[in-house]
Amino acid sequence: MKAQGKLERIAVLVSVGRHRVSGVSCYSRNDASALEIGRTLAQAHGARLEVLHAGDASNLALTDYLALGAPRVDVLACGDGDDAAALLAERLRGVSLVLTGTRAEGAYDTGMLPYRLADALGYALVDSALDLALEGDRLAVTQFLPKGFRRKVDAALPAVVAVHPQAAAAPRYAYARAVAGSIEAHRTDPVRDPGTGAWRIAPVERKPVKLAALEKRSGHARMLTATTTESRGGNVVIEGTSVEKAQVILGYLREHRLIDY
Repeated sequence: MKAQGKLERIAVLVSVGRHRVSGVSCYSRNDASALEIGRTLAQAHGARLEVLHAGDASNLALTDYLALGAPRVDVLACGDGDDAAALLAERLRGVSLVLTGTRAEGAYDTGMLPYRLADALGYALVDSALDLALEGDRLAVTQFLPKGFRRKVDAALPAVVAVHPQAAAAPRYAYARAVAGSIEAHRTDPVRDPGTGAWRIAPVERKPVKLAALEKRSGHARMLTATTTESRGGNVVIEGTSVEKAQVILGYLREHRLIDY
């Protein structure tokens, strides 16, 4: 697709997260960073900022995005079995820059929305963006890489940019902005997601905690163990009844204070 010469419209996609302790709906911290970057670019280049959400307009967590600087949140009605990417792509045609988080927090969490959206729109996609700036008619993006590495990526507009959780943005919450902003619901023709039947939605199960004995050796001894194949001790119990074997395991746990009974 031909690049546009000016940044005229910026769209930020926001989702509803779930608090990891209480389970209450809340705003996504990753999407909040994308919103702050979008606000900064819109103010610097005189672009129009649009904030979109595909879901339920009555969710109270959307008010937090107003407090974080969104002048208005446009909500496209979307059910659990609907294709959010198709609904958003229809609305976003002609938008110069689309910003979104890398994945939702507490929803489907697949991280595929930016890729599906860029494919539907025919836009370039830049993933794991830490910050971005407009240089002429192109985007200069600093991209996050594993092991602390960074790299500069040059992309033409229009583009979809997925913002990394460690992005250089500091959203600020202001209650006055939440009162002044508005949430607008828009009726849409539902588009069923063909892959809905392959998913099973269930609560997250807590993973078992692994018991590990505390290391009592010096740092030098631990380094030698990492570079050699010598045995670190322990007992192999083959003979005996199940009760005797259980007593050996119980004794080990008590010796290293992994249990207190």
